[in-house]
Amino acid sequence: MANLTWRWPWLIAALGLALIVIASATLLLTRRRGAASAKDHPRQGTASVWSLDEDLKTETAAKAVRLWRRMNRLGALLLALSLVLTTLLAARPSDVDRNRETGRSRDIVLCLDVSGSTLPYDRQVIEAYLNLVNDFHGERIALSIFNSTSRTVFPLTDDYDLVTRQLKQADTILKGVQSQDDIDKMSDKQYQAISDWLEGTQDRKDTTSLIGDGLVSCAAMLPGFSTSVNGAGAAAKTRSSSIVLATDNVVSGNPTYTLQEALELTHAAGIGVDGLYSGPKQSEGDPPTQQMRALIEGQGGVFLLQGSADSIASLVERIERRHGGDLQSIRRSSLVDTPRWWALALSLALGAYLIAVWRLKR
Repeated sequence: MANLTWRWPWLIAALGLALIVIASATLLLTRRRGAASAKDHPRQGTASVWSLDEDLKTETAAKAVRLWRRMNRLGALLLALSLVLTTLLAARPSDVDRNRETGRSRDIVLCLDVSGSTLPYDRQVIEAYLNLVNDFHGERIALSIFNSTSRTVFPLTDDYDLVTRQLKQADTILKGVQSQDDIDKMSDKQYQAISDWLEGTQDRKDTTSLIGDGLVSCAAMLPGFSTSVNGAGAAAKTRSSSIVLATDNVVSGNPTYTLQEALELTHAAGIGVDGLYSGPKQSEGDPPTQQMRALIEGQGGVFLLQGSADSIASLVERIERRHGGDLQSIRRSSLVDTPRWWALALSLALGAYLIAVWRLKR
Protein backbone atom coordinates (compact mmCIF):
# COMPACT_ATOMS: atom_id res chain seq x y z
CA MET A 1 0.00 0.00 0.00
CA ALA A 2 3.00 2.32 0.47
CA ASN A 3 3.38 2.68 -3.32
CA LEU A 4 -0.36 2.94 -3.99
CA THR A 5 -1.31 5.51 -6.59
CA TRP A 6 -4.27 6.23 -8.87
CA ARG A 7 -4.20 6.36 -12.65
CA TRP A 8 -7.34 8.53 -12.88
CA PRO A 9 -7.53 10.47 -9.57
CA TRP A 10 -9.99 12.98 -11.03
CA LEU A 11 -12.71 10.32 -10.64
CA ILE A 12 -12.17 10.35 -6.87
CA ALA A 13 -12.42 14.13 -6.87
CA ALA A 14 -15.62 13.92 -8.91
CA LEU A 15 -17.05 11.41 -6.43
CA GLY A 16 -16.21 13.66 -3.48
CA LEU A 17 -17.86 16.63 -5.19
CA ALA A 18 -20.97 14.55 -5.98
CA LEU A 19 -21.22 13.42 -2.36
CA ILE A 20 -21.00 16.99 -1.12
CA VAL A 21 -23.73 18.10 -3.53
CA ILE A 22 -26.01 15.18 -2.57
CA ALA A 23 -25.48 15.75 1.17
CA SER A 24 -26.16 19.49 0.84
CA ALA A 25 -29.31 18.89 -1.23
CA THR A 26 -30.58 16.28 1.23
CA LEU A 27 -30.03 18.57 4.21
CA LEU A 28 -31.74 21.47 2.46
CA LEU A 29 -34.77 19.38 1.46
CA THR A 30 -35.08 17.97 4.98
CA ARG A 31 -35.14 21.44 6.52
CA ARG A 32 -37.70 22.72 4.03
CA ARG A 33 -39.92 19.70 4.58
CA GLY A 34 -39.75 20.17 8.35
CA ALA A 35 -40.62 23.84 8.04
CA ALA A 36 -43.54 23.08 5.73
CA SER A 37 -44.86 20.42 8.10
CA ALA A 38 -44.76 22.80 11.06
CA LYS A 39 -46.60 25.44 9.07
CA ASP A 40 -49.38 23.09 7.88
CA HIS A 41 -49.92 21.53 11.34
CA PRO A 42 -49.63 24.20 14.04
CA ARG A 43 -49.57 23.03 17.60
CA GLN A 44 -52.91 23.06 19.43
CA GLY A 45 -53.00 22.19 23.05
CA THR A 46 -56.11 19.99 22.96
CA ALA A 47 -55.94 18.74 19.37
CA SER A 48 -55.24 15.03 18.80
CA VAL A 49 -53.01 14.07 15.86
CA TRP A 50 -53.43 10.71 14.15
CA SER A 51 -50.19 8.79 13.52
CA LEU A 52 -49.31 5.37 12.17
CA ASP A 53 -47.18 4.87 15.26
CA GLU A 54 -50.39 4.76 17.35
CA ASP A 55 -51.45 1.62 15.44
CA LEU A 56 -48.00 0.02 15.69
CA LYS A 57 -47.57 0.26 19.43
CA THR A 58 -47.88 -3.49 19.84
CA GLU A 59 -44.60 -5.19 20.66
CA THR A 60 -44.50 -7.40 17.53
CA ALA A 61 -45.37 -4.61 15.11
CA ALA A 62 -42.93 -2.19 16.69
CA LYS A 63 -40.12 -4.76 16.49
CA ALA A 64 -40.87 -5.44 12.83
CA VAL A 65 -40.85 -1.73 11.99
CA ARG A 66 -37.54 -1.16 13.78
CA LEU A 67 -35.99 -4.10 11.92
CA TRP A 68 -37.31 -2.82 8.59
CA ARG A 69 -35.87 0.64 9.24
CA ARG A 70 -32.48 -0.80 10.23
CA MET A 71 -32.30 -3.03 7.16
CA ASN A 72 -33.37 -0.14 4.97
CA ARG A 73 -30.65 2.07 6.35
CA LEU A 74 -28.09 -0.75 6.09
CA GLY A 75 -29.06 -1.36 2.47
CA ALA A 76 -28.68 2.33 1.65
CA LEU A 77 -25.31 2.42 3.39
CA LEU A 78 -24.07 -0.69 1.54
CA LEU A 79 -25.26 0.69 -1.79
CA ALA A 80 -23.44 3.96 -1.14
CA LEU A 81 -20.31 2.03 -0.13
CA SER A 82 -20.54 -0.02 -3.34
CA LEU A 83 -20.78 3.19 -5.35
CA VAL A 84 -17.69 4.58 -3.64
CA LEU A 85 -15.70 1.36 -4.22
CA THR A 86 -16.82 1.24 -7.86
CA THR A 87 -15.53 4.78 -8.35
CA LEU A 88 -12.24 3.92 -6.67
CA LEU A 89 -11.84 0.90 -8.94
CA ALA A 90 -12.65 3.04 -11.98
CA ALA A 91 -9.84 5.38 -10.87
CA ARG A 92 -7.50 2.39 -11.39
CA PRO A 93 -5.54 1.81 -8.17
CA SER A 94 -1.96 1.03 -9.16
CA ASP A 95 1.30 0.03 -7.59
CA VAL A 96 4.95 0.22 -8.64
CA ASP A 97 6.21 -3.25 -9.48
CA ARG A 98 9.97 -3.59 -9.16
CA ASN A 99 11.62 -6.76 -10.42
CA ARG A 100 15.04 -7.92 -11.48
CA GLU A 101 15.58 -9.80 -14.72
CA THR A 102 18.73 -11.76 -15.37
CA GLY A 103 19.80 -12.86 -18.82
CA ARG A 104 22.63 -12.91 -21.32
CA SER A 105 23.17 -9.85 -23.46
CA ARG A 106 23.98 -11.51 -26.76
CA ASP A 107 22.61 -11.81 -30.26
CA ILE A 108 23.21 -14.96 -32.30
CA VAL A 109 22.57 -15.43 -36.01
CA LEU A 110 22.63 -18.97 -37.36
CA CYS A 111 23.75 -18.54 -40.97
CA LEU A 112 23.12 -21.70 -43.04
CA ASP A 113 24.34 -22.46 -46.53
CA VAL A 114 21.49 -24.37 -48.20
CA SER A 115 23.15 -25.14 -51.51
CA GLY A 116 22.93 -28.68 -52.80
CA SER A 117 26.31 -29.70 -51.37
CA THR A 118 25.53 -28.59 -47.80
CA LEU A 119 21.78 -29.18 -47.47
CA PRO A 120 22.12 -32.85 -46.35
CA TYR A 121 24.32 -31.75 -43.41
CA ASP A 122 22.34 -28.72 -42.23
CA ARG A 123 19.84 -30.81 -40.28
CA GLN A 124 22.51 -31.74 -37.72
CA VAL A 125 23.21 -28.06 -37.07
CA ILE A 126 19.47 -27.33 -36.74
CA GLU A 127 19.04 -30.18 -34.24
CA ALA A 128 21.96 -28.95 -32.15
CA TYR A 129 20.48 -25.47 -31.86
CA LEU A 130 17.03 -26.89 -31.19
CA ASN A 131 18.47 -28.58 -28.08
CA LEU A 132 20.30 -25.44 -26.98
CA VAL A 133 17.24 -23.17 -27.11
CA ASN A 134 16.01 -24.70 -23.84
CA ASP A 135 19.04 -23.22 -22.04
CA PHE A 136 18.68 -19.69 -23.45
CA HIS A 137 17.82 -16.87 -21.04
CA GLY A 138 17.70 -13.41 -22.59
CA GLU A 139 19.59 -14.29 -25.77
CA ARG A 140 18.17 -13.23 -29.11
CA ILE A 141 18.54 -15.70 -31.93
CA ALA A 142 17.91 -15.45 -35.68
CA LEU A 143 18.08 -17.87 -38.60
CA SER A 144 19.05 -16.95 -42.14
CA ILE A 145 19.56 -19.33 -45.05
CA PHE A 146 21.38 -18.53 -48.26
CA ASN A 147 22.42 -19.93 -51.61
CA SER A 148 22.82 -17.39 -54.39
CA THR A 149 20.58 -15.05 -52.37
CA SER A 150 19.48 -14.99 -48.73
CA ARG A 151 16.18 -15.46 -46.92
CA THR A 152 15.41 -14.64 -43.29
CA VAL A 153 13.61 -17.57 -41.68
CA PHE A 154 13.05 -15.56 -38.50
CA PRO A 155 14.71 -12.31 -37.30
CA LEU A 156 16.39 -11.69 -33.96
CA THR A 157 13.95 -12.66 -31.24
CA ASP A 158 13.79 -14.01 -27.71
CA ASP A 159 10.40 -15.61 -28.40
CA TYR A 160 11.68 -19.13 -27.87
CA ASP A 161 8.32 -20.70 -28.69
CA LEU A 162 8.55 -19.20 -32.18
CA VAL A 163 12.21 -20.21 -32.48
CA THR A 164 11.40 -23.78 -31.46
CA ARG A 165 8.53 -24.04 -33.95
CA GLN A 166 10.66 -22.74 -36.81
CA LEU A 167 13.62 -24.99 -36.00
CA LYS A 168 11.36 -28.05 -35.69
CA GLN A 169 9.79 -27.24 -39.03
CA ALA A 170 13.24 -26.94 -40.64
CA ASP A 171 14.32 -30.19 -38.97
CA THR A 172 11.30 -32.01 -40.40
CA ILE A 173 11.79 -30.59 -43.88
CA LEU A 174 15.52 -31.36 -44.02
CA LYS A 175 14.95 -34.93 -42.90
CA GLY A 176 14.06 -35.89 -46.46
CA VAL A 177 17.34 -34.71 -48.06
CA GLN A 178 19.99 -36.39 -45.94
CA SER A 179 20.84 -39.03 -48.52
CA GLN A 180 20.12 -39.89 -52.12
CA ASP A 181 17.80 -42.68 -50.97
CA ASP A 182 15.80 -40.15 -48.96
CA ILE A 183 15.54 -37.88 -51.97
CA ASP A 184 14.44 -40.78 -54.22
CA LYS A 185 11.69 -41.71 -51.74
CA MET A 186 10.45 -38.15 -51.40
CA SER A 187 6.75 -37.57 -52.06
CA ASP A 188 5.40 -34.64 -54.03
CA LYS A 189 4.20 -33.06 -50.77
CA GLN A 190 7.67 -33.33 -49.20
CA TYR A 191 9.31 -31.94 -52.32
CA GLN A 192 6.93 -28.98 -52.30
CA ALA A 193 7.63 -28.34 -48.60
CA ILE A 194 11.39 -28.19 -49.26
CA SER A 195 10.85 -26.00 -52.31
CA ASP A 196 8.73 -23.59 -50.27
CA TRP A 197 11.30 -23.47 -47.44
CA LEU A 198 14.15 -22.73 -49.87
CA GLU A 199 12.18 -20.18 -51.86
CA GLY A 200 14.07 -16.91 -52.17
CA THR A 201 17.54 -18.43 -51.86
CA GLN A 202 18.14 -19.12 -55.57
CA ASP A 203 17.19 -15.90 -57.34
CA ARG A 204 20.41 -15.60 -59.35
CA LYS A 205 20.74 -17.96 -62.28
CA ASP A 206 23.77 -20.20 -62.74
CA THR A 207 25.12 -19.14 -59.35
CA THR A 208 25.16 -21.06 -56.06
CA SER A 209 26.63 -20.85 -52.58
CA LEU A 210 27.82 -17.24 -52.51
CA ILE A 211 29.41 -17.47 -49.08
CA GLY A 212 30.52 -13.85 -48.67
CA ASP A 213 27.16 -12.44 -49.74
CA GLY A 214 25.35 -14.82 -47.42
CA LEU A 215 27.53 -13.78 -44.47
CA VAL A 216 26.94 -10.07 -45.15
CA SER A 217 23.18 -10.70 -45.27
CA CYS A 218 23.36 -12.46 -41.92
CA ALA A 219 25.46 -9.65 -40.42
CA ALA A 220 22.91 -7.09 -41.63
CA MET A 221 20.42 -8.65 -39.17
CA LEU A 222 22.58 -7.48 -36.25
CA PRO A 223 22.53 -3.95 -34.76
CA GLY A 224 25.49 -1.73 -35.58
CA PHE A 225 26.50 -3.35 -38.87
CA SER A 226 27.39 -1.36 -41.96
CA THR A 227 28.79 -2.38 -45.33
CA SER A 228 31.32 0.42 -44.95
CA VAL A 229 34.49 -0.75 -43.22
CA ASN A 230 35.01 2.75 -41.76
CA GLY A 231 31.46 3.04 -40.46
CA ALA A 232 30.80 -0.54 -39.46
CA GLY A 233 31.72 -0.07 -35.84
CA ALA A 234 30.27 3.42 -35.44
CA ALA A 235 27.12 2.33 -33.63
CA ALA A 236 27.41 1.77 -29.90
CA LYS A 237 26.93 -1.89 -29.04
CA THR A 238 25.27 -2.90 -25.81
CA ARG A 239 25.04 -6.62 -26.64
CA SER A 240 27.63 -9.08 -27.91
CA SER A 241 26.94 -10.27 -31.44
CA SER A 242 28.03 -13.47 -33.11
CA ILE A 243 27.35 -15.45 -36.27
CA VAL A 244 27.67 -19.19 -36.73
CA LEU A 245 28.44 -19.74 -40.40
CA ALA A 246 27.69 -23.29 -41.53
CA THR A 247 28.99 -23.94 -45.05
CA ASP A 248 31.48 -25.97 -47.07
CA ASN A 249 32.92 -22.79 -48.69
CA VAL A 250 32.42 -24.11 -52.22
CA VAL A 251 31.52 -21.04 -54.30
CA SER A 252 30.03 -21.21 -57.79
CA GLY A 253 29.64 -17.79 -59.40
CA ASN A 254 30.77 -14.21 -58.89
CA PRO A 255 29.81 -12.93 -55.40
CA THR A 256 29.52 -9.25 -54.50
CA TYR A 257 31.64 -9.94 -51.41
CA THR A 258 34.25 -12.61 -51.00
CA LEU A 259 34.42 -14.44 -47.70
CA GLN A 260 37.51 -12.43 -46.77
CA GLU A 261 35.79 -9.10 -47.49
CA ALA A 262 32.72 -10.16 -45.55
CA LEU A 263 34.84 -11.16 -42.55
CA GLU A 264 36.61 -7.81 -42.61
CA LEU A 265 33.24 -6.06 -42.43
CA THR A 266 31.99 -8.17 -39.52
CA HIS A 267 35.27 -7.77 -37.67
CA ALA A 268 35.09 -3.98 -38.06
CA ALA A 269 31.54 -4.07 -36.66
CA GLY A 270 32.64 -6.08 -33.63
CA ILE A 271 30.69 -9.16 -34.72
CA GLY A 272 32.33 -12.49 -33.99
CA VAL A 273 32.09 -15.12 -36.72
CA ASP A 274 32.66 -18.80 -36.08
CA GLY A 275 32.71 -21.37 -38.83
CA LEU A 276 31.21 -24.81 -38.91
CA TYR A 277 32.16 -26.99 -41.83
CA SER A 278 28.99 -28.42 -43.33
CA GLY A 279 29.90 -30.91 -46.00
CA PRO A 280 31.12 -34.45 -46.69
CA LYS A 281 33.87 -35.81 -44.45
CA GLN A 282 36.12 -36.66 -47.38
CA SER A 283 36.32 -32.97 -48.32
CA GLU A 284 37.52 -31.73 -44.94
CA GLY A 285 41.10 -31.43 -46.18
CA ASP A 286 40.24 -29.71 -49.47
CA PRO A 287 41.56 -26.19 -50.23
CA PRO A 288 38.16 -24.44 -49.78
CA THR A 289 37.85 -25.91 -46.30
CA GLN A 290 41.38 -24.94 -45.33
CA GLN A 291 40.86 -21.45 -46.74
CA MET A 292 37.73 -21.03 -44.64
CA ARG A 293 39.60 -22.17 -41.54
CA ALA A 294 42.45 -19.73 -42.14
CA LEU A 295 40.15 -16.75 -42.80
CA ILE A 296 37.90 -17.32 -39.80
CA GLU A 297 40.72 -18.05 -37.37
CA GLY A 298 42.59 -15.05 -38.78
CA GLN A 299 39.73 -12.82 -37.57
CA GLY A 300 39.73 -14.43 -34.13
CA GLY A 301 36.91 -16.89 -34.77
CA VAL A 302 36.66 -20.62 -34.12
CA PHE A 303 36.52 -23.07 -37.00
CA LEU A 304 35.14 -26.54 -36.34
CA LEU A 305 34.65 -29.68 -38.34
CA GLN A 306 31.47 -31.67 -37.93
CA GLY A 307 31.07 -35.39 -37.57
CA SER A 308 28.18 -37.25 -35.96
CA ALA A 309 25.08 -35.55 -34.60
CA ASP A 310 26.47 -35.79 -31.05
CA SER A 311 29.72 -34.11 -31.97
CA ILE A 312 27.82 -31.33 -33.76
CA ALA A 313 26.00 -30.52 -30.50
CA SER A 314 29.29 -30.39 -28.57
CA LEU A 315 30.87 -28.17 -31.24
CA VAL A 316 27.99 -25.71 -31.14
CA GLU A 317 28.18 -25.65 -27.35
CA ARG A 318 31.86 -24.68 -27.60
CA ILE A 319 30.92 -21.79 -29.85
CA GLU A 320 28.16 -20.78 -27.42
CA ARG A 321 30.57 -20.79 -24.48
CA ARG A 322 33.04 -18.66 -26.38
CA HIS A 323 30.42 -16.03 -27.22
CA GLY A 324 28.31 -16.52 -24.15
CA GLY A 325 27.76 -12.83 -23.50
CA ASP A 326 27.65 -11.22 -20.09
CA LEU A 327 25.04 -12.06 -17.52
CA GLN A 328 23.06 -8.89 -16.94
CA SER A 329 20.87 -8.18 -13.98
CA ILE A 330 18.38 -5.52 -15.01
CA ARG A 331 16.04 -3.84 -12.52
CA ARG A 332 12.76 -2.89 -14.15
CA SER A 333 9.97 -0.81 -12.65
CA SER A 334 6.48 -0.58 -14.03
CA LEU A 335 3.15 0.82 -12.90
CA VAL A 336 0.63 -2.03 -12.73
CA ASP A 337 -3.05 -2.06 -11.81
CA THR A 338 -3.74 -3.56 -8.36
CA PRO A 339 -7.51 -3.95 -8.06
CA ARG A 340 -7.36 -7.11 -5.96
CA TRP A 341 -8.31 -5.75 -2.46
CA TRP A 342 -10.65 -3.12 -3.87
CA ALA A 343 -12.41 -5.71 -6.02
CA LEU A 344 -12.77 -8.00 -3.01
CA ALA A 345 -14.24 -5.18 -0.91
CA LEU A 346 -16.70 -4.32 -3.70
CA SER A 347 -17.77 -7.94 -4.00
CA LEU A 348 -18.39 -8.16 -0.24
CA ALA A 349 -20.32 -4.88 -0.18
CA LEU A 350 -22.55 -5.90 -3.09
CA GLY A 351 -23.12 -9.33 -1.57
CA ALA A 352 -24.16 -7.81 1.75
CA TYR A 353 -26.45 -5.35 -0.07
CA LEU A 354 -28.22 -8.19 -1.90
CA ILE A 355 -28.73 -10.02 1.39
CA ALA A 356 -30.17 -6.85 2.97
CA VAL A 357 -32.56 -6.35 0.02
CA TRP A 358 -33.64 -9.98 0.23
CA ARG A 359 -34.31 -9.55 3.94
CA LEU A 360 -36.33 -6.38 3.31
CA LYS A 361 -38.61 -8.21 0.87
CA ARG A 362 -39.36 -10.78 3.53
